[in-house]
Amino acid sequence: MSEIFHTRLQSGNNSYRELFKRHPSNPILTARDWPYPANSVFNPAVTMYEDKVLLLARVEDRRGFSHLTKAISQDGITGWQIDAQPTLAPEPEIYPEEAWGIEDPRITYIEELEQYAVTYTAYSHGGPLVSLALTKDFSTFEKLGPIMPPEDKDAALFPRRFGDKWVLIHRPIPASYGAAAHTGAHIWISQSTDLKYWGDHQILINARKGGWWDANKVGLSPPPLETPAGWLILYHGVRQTASGAIYRLGMALLDLENPFRVLRRSDEWVFGPTAPYEREGDVDDVVFPCGWLLDKTSGQVKMYYGAADTCIALATATLSDLLEYIKRCPEPKAEDYLM
Repeated sequence: MSEIFHTRLQSGNNSYRELFKRHPSNPILTARDWPYPANSVFNPAVTMYEDKVLLLARVEDRRGFSHLTKAISQDGITGWQIDAQPTLAPEPEIYPEEAWGIEDPRITYIEELEQYAVTYTAYSHGGPLVSLALTKDFSTFEKLGPIMPPEDKDAALFPRRFGDKWVLIHRPIPASYGAAAHTGAHIWISQSTDLKYWGDHQILINARKGGWWDANKVGLSPPPLETPAGWLILYHGVRQTASGAIYRLGMALLDLENPFRVLRRSDEWVFGPTAPYEREGDVDDVVFPCGWLLDKTSGQVKMYYGAADTCIALATATLSDLLEYIKRCPEPKAEDYLM
């Protein structure tokens, strides 16, 4: 039996092993790489497209508004071909909920539809909400518009139906973060028969309370990853400190046939901001992945993430290590969480 993988970082203590290893070329993409002026590039969705790695990056312009731009690479590290203009831009004249930009996409390939589903956050004076677009080629998109009311974000679809229902993970929040600090901003799960109207809402993963790293506010990071052991979930937890918020990542495992059932949840965070490009930027102390890829041949998982809301970085892990770790984590205990 292999060793138990600990994920905490302790200076000078080599007995702790990180599950995710940062790529030595990090950050792999910054605003300096972009073919047009941008303030920052971060929080990319990712998928394989025509045997290449495709990122759909959030690009913040110098007004402060965001759009999504495609970058393609053969190896997912170098040689990026970046669209010369926004790939998916806000259209406030048609979709007023996009008046202040679109942000933080997640990509799920839906085999039944033979299309890629892109969930993203549309932002306006009404607050953030979840919108959905479909595409076959990442050149033309069919926008379905909002699928959740504000305030809601951090959404991703499962790649297949369960029975006759599509399933969406998302994170509604109270009207203000101040309220969230008291009542909690949790990860929810919902169902739909048509991808437009959603119901059967219930909390999937609660924000814990007290001193936990994921107290008060949690949200989905990449889309769920299907494994033989269940759906692997990577989520972010936000800890408020005297000097600001820290965004770290934890894991959970959902039942393969009933994703409403949480089998395991990590007590510790498994990845957090420690590198200089993660600790200092437009928003300090943030690691925020919106996509990951599994190479089924090698078992390698590539996690693409935004670092400090400023650049794009890459970390890798092996699926066997991730599953071994999460299987050793405890079953969720209701008394640990805000209700």
